[in-house]
Amino acid sequence: MKKTSVIAAAILGATMATSALAQTVGVSWSNFQEERWKTDEAAIVAALEKAGVEYISADAQSSAAKQLSDVESLIAQGADALIILAQDTQAIIPAVQAAADEGIPVIAYDRLIEDPRALYITFDNVEVGRMQARAVLAAAPKGNYVMIKGSPTDPNSDFLRGGQQEVLQAAIDAGDIKIVGEAYTDGWLPANAQRNMEQILTANDNKVDAVVASNDGTAGGVVAALTAQGMEGIPVSGQDGDHAALNRIAKGTQTVSVWKDSRELGKAAAEAAVAMINGTKMEDLPGVVKWTSPSGTTMNAIFLAPVPITKDNLSVVVDAGWITKEELCQGVVNGPAPCN
Repeated sequence: MKKTSVIAAAILGATMATSALAQTVGVSWSNFQEERWKTDEAAIVAALEKAGVEYISADAQSSAAKQLSDVESLIAQGADALIILAQDTQAIIPAVQAAADEGIPVIAYDRLIEDPRALYITFDNVEVGRMQARAVLAAAPKGNYVMIKGSPTDPNSDFLRGGQQEVLQAAIDAGDIKIVGEAYTDGWLPANAQRNMEQILTANDNKVDAVVASNDGTAGGVVAALTAQGMEGIPVSGQDGDHAALNRIAKGTQTVSVWKDSRELGKAAAEAAVAMINGTKMEDLPGVVKWTSPSGTTMNAIFLAPVPITKDNLSVVVDAGWITKEELCQGVVNGPAPCN
């Protein structure tokens, strides 16, 4: 055999060996309707690339049935670990079973999948709810409140609502505030939140003084409904640090967005996936705690800390490179720092 042929064969063999050893993480997204998921994805991809791990993904487009078939497809494509943003916390359980049958670790990303075989990575959503309610209560210590909740199929909706209630309960008991409307938002869709808010405003002859909305998408729907009635500017909460929401805070039409730096969440999930592929047990991952779900399921979980953003600390998100000053301050006249 010629020397060049020997070298070529060696290179081919090395390439095949490397290919055989290549690791892959599959991510099943519930949808890309929320601005923040693109940020999460970029963080996951960056962390996986740094580790030399391939990224594959699927978008369930808000369909629980499609998400099940998406996970099957990701497994068939050779995923060594799965990160799942669940559309429906109960409907996704067969996917966890399918992964477990193949020995594939699963990460429940941001939303609870109530199965001890999944590692739950999220922000402290009860605390997010508390932060939302504290900010709204400080701005409107008395009056009629509306609670615009998240999707009924997402456990985070009730975690948030529980935290909100903790903060508001004393004012409710004292008769200072009254909850005059409350609604889940199917699919977290802003249009559904707007429709719910419009109906609540009609039912209460517009006698509403504050709205605790559970994320920035629903807050956007709420603000649209309020604006149509000339009521923009009453306290409204949100979460996620969506750019449009931060701009609303600078303009004064939203009170707070609880910022969960999804760049950190994506990085944490990717690093956990790679570690588990390489043999680290779930309970041995950095930052893992034992956590018991509301129904009593004991799980391994990693909780990141959220930060409430109001007009008083908008510079935090600019300084962190989350949003540019130009995006934050677009259309703002005589606004808070750094828009003044």
